[in-house]
Amino acid sequence: EESSKLLKNIESSESLKITQLVYNKKQMVELEHVSIRYGEHKVCNDVTFTIEQGERITLVGPNGSGKSSILKLILNEDIPFTGTFRKGSQLKISYVSQDTSHLQGNLSDYASHNEIDESLFKAILRKLDFSRIQFEKDMSSFSGGQKKKVLIAKSLCEKAHLHIWDEPLNFIDVISRMQIEELLLEHSPTILFVEHDSEFCENIATKIVEL
Repeated sequence: EESSKLLKNIESSESLKITQLVYNKKQMVELEHVSIRYGEHKVCNDVTFTIEQGERITLVGPNGSGKSSILKLILNEDIPFTGTFRKGSQLKISYVSQDTSHLQGNLSDYASHNEIDESLFKAILRKLDFSRIQFEKDMSSFSGGQKKKVLIAKSLCEKAHLHIWDEPLNFIDVISRMQIEELLLEHSPTILFVEHDSEFCENIATKIVEL
């Protein structure tokens, strides 16, 4: 609790201008009776839900229930499915993967390469407890948690209609988790996410889809 109070004083005057693109329709994605099968193995069956603008949706279910497969289907990966899947045209999606192994080089070059606002990107990382000394280091030397924060900060900076995050809290400390919650609740991006932290899901999600 003391750490939490302390954290709220850090750069509290700094207002982050996180903005999301507004989509031209209320409904972005629709799945109706979707089943996914790899060969003889069916990973999920009869999944039905929609993603509407402003919603924060969490997919929940045991390991192997098809959560990541549903995310990949929405991301246009070649996933074998039956049922009806519709996605709005020209929908821009920002994706946070479980995999952080590709991160290397410095943060400034990374921001430039991904065409995001460097000052906003670094301000979000400061909010997530990055020390300024980290800004000079190569990302390949970052811890797992620091790399995940880089992906989350990048996603929040991207001009997107929909954010899709796959287990964003892997390796993330409790205080930073609270800061991520705060950012999501304050700026309310439309988001579909998979996360095993049930408290985070309860605090963030406006809708829960069980697989």
